[in-house]
Amino acid sequence: MNAEFDYDLTRDQWEALKGLRLPAVERRIVDRLVAESLTALGLVAMTGNGPVITPKGRSVLLRGSPQLWDVAA
Repeated sequence: MNAEFDYDLTRDQWEALKGLRLPAVERRIVDRLVAESLTALGLVAMTGNGPVITPKGRSVLLRGSPQLWDVAA
């Protein structure tokens, strides 16, 4: 498995990452601690308007959760 995409994110982190796909107007408020943890991983960047998903975060989101792969198998 490619280590670049191998993230063991919590459910809250996955939900926050999915929520950041939406335009800013439609987003729910993301928990600050969750956003900070995603920022530390490089999946989210903090801007003046709040957290935004990075290209790396989008790639990880598209790749999916390893926990979900087990369910689908």
